[in-house]
Amino acid sequence: MTVTARPGDPQITAALVAEHGLTRDEYTRLVDMLGREPTFTELGIVSALWSEHCSYKHSRPLLRTLPTKAPYVLQGPGENAGVISIGDGMAVAFKIESHNHPSAVEPYQGAATGVGGILRDVFTMGARPIALLNSLRFGSLDSARVRYLFAGVVKGIGDYGNCVGIPTVAGEVVFDPAYEGNPLVNAMCVGLLREDELMLAVAQGVGNPIIAVGARTGRDGIHGASFASEDLSEASDAKRPRVQVGDPFTEKLLLEASLELIRSGHIVAIQDMGAAGLTSSSAEMAARGDVGVTIDTTLVPARESGMTPYELLLSESQERMLVVALKGHEDHVRAILEKWDLTAAVIGEVIAEPVYRVTEGDRVVAEFPGIRLVTDCPTYEPEARESDEVRARRERDVHAIAERPASAGSFSSTITRSARAP
Repeated sequence: MTVTARPGDPQITAALVAEHGLTRDEYTRLVDMLGREPTFTELGIVSALWSEHCSYKHSRPLLRTLPTKAPYVLQGPGENAGVISIGDGMAVAFKIESHNHPSAVEPYQGAATGVGGILRDVFTMGARPIALLNSLRFGSLDSARVRYLFAGVVKGIGDYGNCVGIPTVAGEVVFDPAYEGNPLVNAMCVGLLREDELMLAVAQGVGNPIIAVGARTGRDGIHGASFASEDLSEASDAKRPRVQVGDPFTEKLLLEASLELIRSGHIVAIQDMGAAGLTSSSAEMAARGDVGVTIDTTLVPARESGMTPYELLLSESQERMLVVALKGHEDHVRAILEKWDLTAAVIGEVIAEPVYRVTEGDRVVAEFPGIRLVTDCPTYEPEARESDEVRARRERDVHAIAERPASAGSFSSTITRSARAP
């Protein structure tokens, strides 16, 4: 099929490529893969999937050295969450994820949607979430901005979990000037499941329908994955619209509907539309199953009129799932979603042709060969060097360092001031 640019889409220029976070070499790699210049939609897709947030292109070589296999490991890296056996036919699913950049510009929603994302990652595995945890790092509470971030993050984490009905059972927080400009917000979810109810996000079965379920798609969070991969600066506040907006009450409905879907036997795969939205969920499920998929963006349930394929593919609107159902079982899937007052719409299908294809009605707006959209992302191994200053500090005798007296920056005084702050 011939891929054609949409009328009104911007011309692909070096400046536009740079704005999408691709290096010159990465863009050349994309052109070589396609055998032509990309469309605007294709550029957006690749900028999201090849971002650090989605691809781990700088950390993947290091992560591969970590141990991931054991007799009790039922699912290691490469899926929505890890799963280990705990005996008697039961298993635990767990996921930890950072939401640092979103929390730095919109602390309440940034932290809340971080919790929502890991909840979805856990219950898409067939597990019922039972506990939330967090690990937080902030600058000194002497800063008004840090107090604003701290209050928003803590409230966002607590509110989202409480509304869904999942308790936050543990957490830790450290205040240090090193985190003044960039707080760290790590959230974790633990879920419980039976081993025989484990569900994977692997697209399979030529002709099986691809169904968007849950909330409708809006313009919030577009390019959230790319934003999460950038360096924070004073200009980051202008990217506040890239932070998603969560609805924990819809999440609770989606949790129950997803678990019912998984146990119904009507679906073969399910994945959260998280970072990079519909793009990542559809491309990654296709890559895991080594199959082709086609998506028609005109069929995606939208909150706003006039949304383009670029926007529908890259939106990170929350509380959405992508499901591969058994052919002929579409009405059963719809019935389960309607029971929970959620939408379900067939937006594509699994195909035998080894391509990832996106259409807007009859117009093909994006097409990539096979699974290369996922597998062709470059990886980097930058040289690691320890500075003389770090080496000197590491070699110091810590026992020779005098204890720091309690001061305005101490942990106890920080907590005391936090409790007294308006």
